[in-house]
Amino acid sequence: MPGPYLISASILSSDFTRLGEQIQEAEHAGVDWIHVDIMDGHFVPNLSMGPVIVEACRRVTQLPLDVHMMVESPEILLPAFAQAGATNLTVHVETCPHLHRTVQIIHELGCKAGVVLNPSTPANLLEPILPLVDLVLVLSVNPGYAGQTFLPEVLPKISTLRRELDAVNPHAWLEVDGGINLQTLPLARDAGVNVFVAAHAIFNHHHGITAGVQQLRSLLPG
Repeated sequence: MPGPYLISASILSSDFTRLGEQIQEAEHAGVDWIHVDIMDGHFVPNLSMGPVIVEACRRVTQLPLDVHMMVESPEILLPAFAQAGATNLTVHVETCPHLHRTVQIIHELGCKAGVVLNPSTPANLLEPILPLVDLVLVLSVNPGYAGQTFLPEVLPKISTLRRELDAVNPHAWLEVDGGINLQTLPLARDAGVNVFVAAHAIFNHHHGITAGVQQLRSLLPG
């Protein structure tokens, strides 16, 4: 069930000295979600943002906050991010040995529950949980850093997940994150994605945030 199509602007590539201003510009340009990458320096080789940044984002926008938890033992941190204003809390299958319980915790916190796959993680690991989630996120780069190149080998996995979601949970979003730009968005779109996370293509566009959003939007039906 592809579409409607959404753009989630990843603040990992934003200018943090102007974060509120840039989020508002992205919102006015027509993005649908604000994507916040949480990294712990253990599961991924980088440190990024905590609940205080999510809370700051919530103060400047009412758009859904799409929070991607690249952390070990995410269940410990979920309540803090929910309280800070997260809309979606998305956890990695690779870090959740009790994935059903973690998804249940997210729902009990009042958030939408998502699950994430690294590029090398097979789609079949998600089969038991697909009927219960609101969102499936496929990483098209190895997690940890913005500005990486899209890995086309994830496209068959995306197509598989699209078919499986259509069969068991057609209202769940299928999201892609990593290297999304004017060349790669159509590939992901045609594979069945309906939420596109973009970082550099929005916040580092040479004509500014609005132009970056408009160019991406021009590639999406409707």
